[in-house]
Amino acid sequence: MDQLEEIQVEVSRTFEAPLELLWKAWTEPEHFMKWYGPKGFTAPTCEIDLREGGRHLWSMLSPDGKQMYSTGTYKEVVPMERLVYSDSYSDAEGNIISSAEMGMPTTMDVTVTFEHADGKTTVTVSHVGYGASAEHAGMGWEQAFEKLASVLAEGN
Repeated sequence: MDQLEEIQVEVSRTFEAPLELLWKAWTEPEHFMKWYGPKGFTAPTCEIDLREGGRHLWSMLSPDGKQMYSTGTYKEVVPMERLVYSDSYSDAEGNIISSAEMGMPTTMDVTVTFEHADGKTTVTVSHVGYGASAEHAGMGWEQAFEKLASVLAEGN
């Protein structure tokens, strides 16, 4: 394992929402698109083939109009418990592009866990491989979780 692969971003948040809603927020495009990305970003593209070996393709659109795509393959899907998938920057068709100029490996690994207790659900994202941009990635996930909390509070 090289040094970049060892750098991990981990963000956790407890939501005042049932497990089923959080699972849908991560696995159903119409819900995922409402919250994914940092503050000010939208997610205009979201394709999810939720099965082991299935792929995802989603995008983030920045406030200044720059659209960034990522794709990956689901390695593990344990309903209501865990998602494990690869994550790579891509073009709009899902062709992987290099992220070496950003100091990151081409493919990173993401694990999302869901824990439910007392009517609340804790979601933890572990994203391995961010390299020099790990701090910004952590802030991005925290902002995305803020957006997700707002969407859930609105009943969406």
